Amino acid sequence: MIPLIDLAARHQFCSDDVEKAVLAVLRSGQWIGGPVVAELEQQISTLMNRRHAVGVANGTDALELSLQVLGVGPGDEVIAPAVSFFATVGAIRRVGATPVLVDVRPDLPLIDWVQVEKARSKQTRAVIPVHLFGMDAGACETDLFVIDDVAQAVGSRPPRGRGQLAAMSFYPTKVLSSAGDGGMVATDDPELARLIRVLGNHGVMDGKYHEVRGHVGGNSRLDAIHAATLLAHLPQFSARMSRRQEIYRRYRAELGPIVLEHDSGSSVSILCVRHPRREAIREHLHQRGISTGCYYPVPLSQHPAMAGARRVGGLPESEAYCAEAFAIPCHAGLTDEQVEQILTALRDFD
Repeated sequence: MIPLIDLAARHQFCSDDVEKAVLAVLRSGQWIGGPVVAELEQQISTLMNRRHAVGVANGTDALELSLQVLGVGPGDEVIAPAVSFFATVGAIRRVGATPVLVDVRPDLPLIDWVQVEKARSKQTRAVIPVHLFGMDAGACETDLFVIDDVAQAVGSRPPRGRGQLAAMSFYPTKVLSSAGDGGMVATDDPELARLIRVLGNHGVMDGKYHEVRGHVGGNSRLDAIHAATLLAHLPQFSARMSRRQEIYRRYRAELGPIVLEHDSGSSVSILCVRHPRREAIREHLHQRGISTGCYYPVPLSQHPAMAGARRVGGLPESEAYCAEAFAIPCHAGLTDEQVEQILTALRDFD
């Protein structure tokens, strides 16, 4: 079976460096914080073209902490696209705010900025554009706080979004990944960076526990072992991303517009195909030994936990995308022969 994601193959790209780096951390006895985490923060801030980056426990915390340091809470609304992983809107609910779901663009599952302006109310404090699958969700002139959800776009060039904060994930399935959960928040604002670090360390300032803009601090720190793993992956990261882009270009050239279009700088973290007979073609591929995934089967508006969310009008583009899209393998571990096998199977579908 050709896997949708092959973590074992990814590890083989730099196994010696990763294992050496992890062993060094274990022998150092400094497993929380320390120079390894600090070095990774500096490297990621450079990669994201931001002045500051703060390691956190995971990508979901990166979103939640970003909302908290902006003072978003009960009584506030936050706009987000109806197509994304649940964490995008789950973070909004967890800080006590109300998600406002807007439709995506007709051509791509990216936030429709025209709908954002229509969705605003007196309670709207922020918007979270999701740079889905590494694609550029763009930006617009707005006086709202902007938190870029770049969980799937780390490494895309140029870096996605220029909001006040950018929330990242290093979950194993991401293009740049740790050996477990991990995340980071990048910003140009030194005070926001400081507050992210404070909230992720129980709200400790000057040896005392504090609330930060109405929110109680918690425990959200990036482990040194995960930081060491990420640092060991960085030297080969660009080459792996180039291979993903090469495979994407081949799919797009030979299959045409059923393959979602990515801009030239996209990390192609996930590659999706749209087809009106999605489940039939997925079964066809499965019979040919090819794994697929569904990103995402329903719009966020249909999740039970979003019963309290506000939605603006219908979500026809989101519903159409979620009914037709599925992911096919596109990772650096694929051989040219496997790519041809996938292409042949897709061409043969009747």
